[in-house]
Amino acid sequence: MNAYQQKWIEVLKNAHLQGWKIEARGEDIFIDMPHITDLKLIRDNLPQTIGLMSLDIDQPKQRLNFIFHNGYEQFEYLLNPSEDDLNRE
Repeated sequence: MNAYQQKWIEVLKNAHLQGWKIEARGEDIFIDMPHITDLKLIRDNLPQTIGLMSLDIDQPKQRLNFIFHNGYEQFEYLLNPSEDDLNRE
């Protein structure tokens, strides 16, 4: 686990999100939310929320993939994509 990933996990856990389990999965962060969580609402507000939370992180930025799961569905959000990510079809 790199320092940037570790800091994000720390920031997310310090948000005290009731029922959310946050853990490292390889180079990704896996977030398991309660089954009743509306993933569309999370997805729609994520860029602004991540932007605000990133103000507390002073480590150099690295590629980081967030995986959000509510027991039924999941989606991914890629922060700081690499050149390879941007050039994929």
